[in-house]
Formats: sequence, C-alpha cells, structure tokens
Amino acid sequence: MSGQTRFTKSALIILIVCFAGTLQGQQKPQWLPGQVGLNAGILPSPGFTYVNIAVRYDASRFNGPSGNAILTNAINGNYNVWADENLFYYVFPGKVLGSNFGAMVGITPVSGYLTADILPNLTGLTASAGGSGLTDLWFQPLNLGWHAKRVDFQVGDGMVFPSGRYTPGASDNVGSGYFGNHVQTGTTYYITKNKGTSANLFTDWEVHSQRPGANGTEKTPGQAFSMEWGLGQVLPLKKNMTQLLQLGVVGYDQWQVTDNGGTVSIPGTSLTVAASRIPYYSVYAVGGQANYILPTKNLVAFFKYYDEYLSYSHFQGTTIVFGLNWTILEPKPTAHQP
Repeated sequence: MSGQTRFTKSALIILIVCFAGTLQGQQKPQWLPGQVGLNAGILPSPGFTYVNIAVRYDASRFNGPSGNAILTNAINGNYNVWADENLFYYVFPGKVLGSNFGAMVGITPVSGYLTADILPNLTGLTASAGGSGLTDLWFQPLNLGWHAKRVDFQVGDGMVFPSGRYTPGASDNVGSGYFGNHVQTGTTYYITKNKGTSANLFTDWEVHSQRPGANGTEKTPGQAFSMEWGLGQVLPLKKNMTQLLQLGVVGYDQWQVTDNGGTVSIPGTSLTVAASRIPYYSVYAVGGQANYILPTKNLVAFFKYYDEYLSYSHFQGTTIVFGLNWTILEPKPTAHQP
C-alpha cells in the first residue's frame, strides 16, 4: 500500500468517526445554542418563574474540517431534533453579595432522527438513528444577578446529569452519557437611558467527564465554549406601556476548545482510534428575535430564527426557537392605594 493510499484511508476513517460521533452525541456539546438571545443578563425577579423553550433544529449538510461539505454529495440525508425545555426557577427575596440569588432545574423531552448514506460509493456505509424521551437533567444551583442603571449581569454554574437513555453503540440514545459542568455569564447593556435599546452577550463554558463507548472504549469529550449575542429594541404597542414588542438581531457561535481524550470505536468494526484525532468542531449562526411582553402580567412570549452560515466538522442547518416565560412574584406586589 502506497503512502498516499494509507493517508487517504486514514483520513476517510477519521471523517467517518467524526460523522458517527454526531450520530451518538460525540461531536457536539451539551449546550444547545439559540436558547438565550436578547435580555441575556436579566435574572428573573424574586419568586417562581416557569420558562418553556421549544427548539427545532434541521440540517441536511455536514461539513468537514475545511468548512466544506464532506466530499460534496457524499452524505445524502437529514438530521433533525425537537427539544421542549421546561425550566423552573426560584429566585429568593433579599440579596446575596448585592445580587439576587436563585436556583433552576430543567426537564427536557427530546425527539430526533438522522438518515444518511456515508460515502456510499467508497464504503457502502449507511447510518440511521432516531429516538425520543427525556434527555439529561439540568440542575443549576447557583444563579446570581446584579442590576445597575445601565447594566444587568448574571453568573451561574450548572450541571448536566447523564440521566437520559444512553447505551454505548445504540442508535436511539437521547442522553449524552456523560456529566458536564457549565459556567455561564449573561450581560445586558442598555445603550439608551430608557433601556429601550440593548446589547446582549451570553457565554457558556462546559467541561465534561468520561463517557463509555462501544467495544470497551472510553472518551472524554473536549471542552466547549458557546457564545450567544443580540442587539434589541423595545417598541411600545400601547401608550401606557402595558404591551411591548422587542425586536432584535441575534446569533450564536460555538467551538470545541480542547482535545478529546480516550479512544473511539470505528463504526462496523472492532478497530479503535485515539479520540484526539477527531477534528475540532465549530458552528456559527445569525438570525432574528421577536418578544411580546406584558409587563403587568410578568409574561413574555418569544420567537427566534437562526441560519447557520458556517460550520467545521459539524452539521450546518437552521434553528427555530419559540416559547414563553411567566413569573409569579414573591412577595406579591400590593395594590396601589390612591
């Protein structure tokens, strides 16, 4: 076998492993981008808050390390995911270090499906996977939120517990199979004094534990960094400010920032390769957001659309996000007495 042939074969194996990683959650982080957008720095007011976030992701293209579709037309298929996040916040009355303090738990049913022919003329390999159920539990015991004249800022630490269904090598997994720790920040800067125009930035840094794989392999997914941003403007729908419309441009960027550790199994064989040989992934998107706000009801409904314009070793598609958040204030505000 010539050196060129060995190189081509090795490269092909890595690409297949990279693609198979996306199939079983190996080549993407735990944070699902598109959840934040506008008002990133605002922690809910003291009391109970329920947030529902429905996320739909669709892609029919998988890009290689160069940012181009892997061997154009080599992968024919699609990948889609539905996630319905249910987040429950409790923010305590009073202050801690000058900030509001709260905790949150997230319960998320998911449903996803992938079909693809992977380099069919060269390998004859096809992939098909799908599953639905409750994915991993999100618990965030620490949320601190500060409120200044022109800035709202929050910081939190959350944990992902691998409670979702996961079996090494299975095609219907809905859990990641590994523990993750997420350090997050959110900032909203009010460009105008009336707080109508704002710039927003959210960050998530995630670190992972080891995850069991097929054929006795174990992999530690590389750390990942996610950034979501937005520029928004509030418009009054009624003169008394009881109904507001907020419009904005939003986007997200997500990168793998450290090597994978351990080994991974090559699909359909008993062979393994070092997980560090899998190329780093990244994805970039831009879109728009609209919020309908009822301040007196403490209710916000939102809709977001993102188009991924670039990705490396990752799917490239579109993300649609919609939902609402509702707060029951504690203590309840007293009625105004004339």
